[in-house]
Amino acid sequence: MPLQCQLCKQKTAIVKRPKTGDAVCKECFFESFEAEVHYTITSNGLFRRGETVAVAVSGGKDSTVLAHVLQRLNERHDYGVKLVLLSVDEGITGYRDDSLESVKRNQQQYNLPLRIVSYKELYGWTMDAIVRQIGLKNNCTFCGVFRRQALDRGAMLLKVDRIVTGHNADDMAETVLMNLLRGDIARLQRCMDITTGAEGTTPRSKPFKYTYEKEIVMYAYFKKLDYFSTECVYSPNAYRGHARAFLKDLEALRPSCIIDIVHSGDSMAVRGEVKMPVQGNCQRCGYISSQTLCKACVLLAGLNKGMPQLGIGRAGSAALSTQLRRLEPQEAKSPDGCDKDGVCGDQKSNSRQLPTEHF
Repeated sequence: MPLQCQLCKQKTAIVKRPKTGDAVCKECFFESFEAEVHYTITSNGLFRRGETVAVAVSGGKDSTVLAHVLQRLNERHDYGVKLVLLSVDEGITGYRDDSLESVKRNQQQYNLPLRIVSYKELYGWTMDAIVRQIGLKNNCTFCGVFRRQALDRGAMLLKVDRIVTGHNADDMAETVLMNLLRGDIARLQRCMDITTGAEGTTPRSKPFKYTYEKEIVMYAYFKKLDYFSTECVYSPNAYRGHARAFLKDLEALRPSCIIDIVHSGDSMAVRGEVKMPVQGNCQRCGYISSQTLCKACVLLAGLNKGMPQLGIGRAGSAALSTQLRRLEPQEAKSPDGCDKDGVCGDQKSNSRQLPTEHF
């Protein structure tokens, strides 16, 4: 006998929600899904009326559903924000070029402005070229660092007030596990913030922080959304994949483990005597960094000097940073601390210019 929807008590249930275990009809599932995202947005004050918000889109399920839901909620609840689409082309043949076609179709379907920035134009490298240099190990380190700064550069070009990303509850739980296993206290503290970047870069928010990946897939399926589902050809060796596999095993035994880990991460506190890194600015590009040179500058310099492995790991990064500082020409400065162009130190550190020159 068909199950009755546990919410409306009228229609036949066709979905059992992984997050709650409720058997619901399609319409109630859509309503509950969108209502929970709306609650996350409003309870955390993610948007302010009049803001321009860039939706980071890749063509995948998470970002496609995010763009679709935000457009609906913005119209329904009158957030008063302007939505634009922002995408990054990493230069991965057979993957990103295909997914960008989905992004372009979404842009036409939602009638939203779209800006695509590429690694090639920003850094002079594509991920295909980087992988040819370093192989399949540690390539995700390069891509992750470059992608974060590429999104900020795109946000600056679009003059947006905020970026929203499709990071879901599964992603958040995986990140907690990864940082615990690595003993990365600094990232463990920051990774659970629903909004990051307010300390110097364009703020980034995660409206899907408490949304299960499986429910995002079901929403996209029942709504018949146009998205790209192929996995990145370079990601199978990523460390995150091991955390994901472990999390899926736990989820099979206890479906609530994902949201439980997220809530545990929210509640974790770092003892006051634990020394945390102090955020400053990269001396080369001005981007926010806890080191003298930011990770992007170190990685890019290693690539351009034919020593890409020196940018990997703390020891290698420190050695390369020291070498770069020694090679850095000293600028002639006037007695008031400004250089020959009249740009002073404080002005440089606040310019937030991302690395574009090919060292």
